Amino acid sequence: MAAIVPRPSEERLVETRQRGMVDPYAGFDAFDFIRRAPSPEISAYVNHFWVVTWTDLAEPYEQRIVSHPTVNMTIAQDFHQIRGVIKGGFSYTMRGSGRVFGTRFRPGGFRPFLGRPVSELTDCFVEIGEMFGAAGSTLVEQVLTEPDAQAVIALTEKFLLGLEPKEDPLAEEVAALVAMVENDVSVTRVDELAARSGRSVRSLQRLFRDYVGIGPKWVICRFRLHEAAERVYQGLDLATLAAELGYTDQAHLTRDFTGAVGMTPAAYARLRSRP
Repeated sequence: MAAIVPRPSEERLVETRQRGMVDPYAGFDAFDFIRRAPSPEISAYVNHFWVVTWTDLAEPYEQRIVSHPTVNMTIAQDFHQIRGVIKGGFSYTMRGSGRVFGTRFRPGGFRPFLGRPVSELTDCFVEIGEMFGAAGSTLVEQVLTEPDAQAVIALTEKFLLGLEPKEDPLAEEVAALVAMVENDVSVTRVDELAARSGRSVRSLQRLFRDYVGIGPKWVICRFRLHEAAERVYQGLDLATLAAELGYTDQAHLTRDFTGAVGMTPAAYARLRSRP
């Protein structure tokens, strides 16, 4: 069993809050983004709440996302979904004025609500009302009509607690392991993570598929790509970065980066030269 490590500090969360957003600083000219910590009563399951709002956009703005190994519940006028881990990149186009309210669950944190392997949700979008019935549909209506973000968070916490989830030691274990991968860039191989966890590679793979929704190799690669995007944007040499992140060569990093981000590292680095 893995030792339970502390959750990332609020300072760490602030530092990394843009991770997963492609070209985030351009995006912040188009929309406002806030995140809020959950109350202690729901923090075993929820990582944070987030709200994106935009007003009177003259032109549509498309924000590309390089997803995290988490389940999200998202509510907007045009969709209200439970979203499993998305293996590829995806994007959302904002038009006019609008708001998206999201609940990001901790890795493993949605398993007590789902009651079955989270891998069943991977690359899937499920309507909140379909998953949670009339209570889920009522939550959607309440969120869409409530303008105050803090009130929306309170409604969502009340809804989730009303589902009576039971804390699960395996969910805590997997959350600790995912946090280890995110915060320690030296973790670059599944066998290293298995050794630290005290599990076999096969056992670790089963745990991740059941509770995270995807295998540990993908989780390691995804967090290293988040790191790469941030550091390429800051101007770090790609060959040096590839070596630090455990890639055998620069070409492999370029291939993975381009597939996830939608452009080569060199093109992404050039974005920082804009006014």
